[in-house]
Amino acid sequence: MQDFHPECAVCPYDWSERYCRKEGGKGPKNCPSLRHKALKERSLELLRADPALMNFATQASLQETAGYSGREKGYANIKPAKPRIQEIVEFAKRMEYHRLGMAFCIGLRKEAEVVHKIFTDNGLELVSICCKAGRTPKEAIGLTQADHVDPSQEKETMCNPVLQALLANEHDVELNVLMGLCVGHDSLFIKHAEAPVTVLAVKDRLLGHAPLTAVYQYDAYYRNLKCPLA
Repeated sequence: MQDFHPECAVCPYDWSERYCRKEGGKGPKNCPSLRHKALKERSLELLRADPALMNFATQASLQETAGYSGREKGYANIKPAKPRIQEIVEFAKRMEYHRLGMAFCIGLRKEAEVVHKIFTDNGLELVSICCKAGRTPKEAIGLTQADHVDPSQEKETMCNPVLQALLANEHDVELNVLMGLCVGHDSLFIKHAEAPVTVLAVKDRLLGHAPLTAVYQYDAYYRNLKCPLA
């Protein structure tokens, strides 16, 4: 049986002509908008069945619109107007949230201090938790000294995103903000967090936490990405 899983990233049609963008548009055989109309209805049913979830979706969509200026002057004049951190503040206020959680990498401690100030200056209470909270040695999860970032150190504290999530839950945060957690650590936090999670920044040690830089340079300095990486 042929697997018609979605591959929207390589859709053969121009974005302005795609079925998902316009009535009567085009889509390949594996287009999820064409093949899974029942699931689309199910997604709407889930929203309609939960007023809080529906409000979250509505406010998120309104925040998307608010991220642009010039809409009243026509499509050609629309342009981005706000950085992501401003949008997070605005979205929190749209949702009438008062207490946010921020799980951050200790390597971004200076940036975290600035973010803390921005949030609190805008009337939001922030519960901020660094990745090394708990001071748990890496041996607790079966690693050895050879596995340490600095193998010359007999003891090295592990990142503990599960604890970060549990602490955020314990202190009743209404929205979690991730800031620079490692690949996999961010996944563990999201899995264990009770409140919704959004991302301010992701970890990219090499590229100043701007991972799309490598994607933008795919045909130039990072053309090595065209070869198998492992």
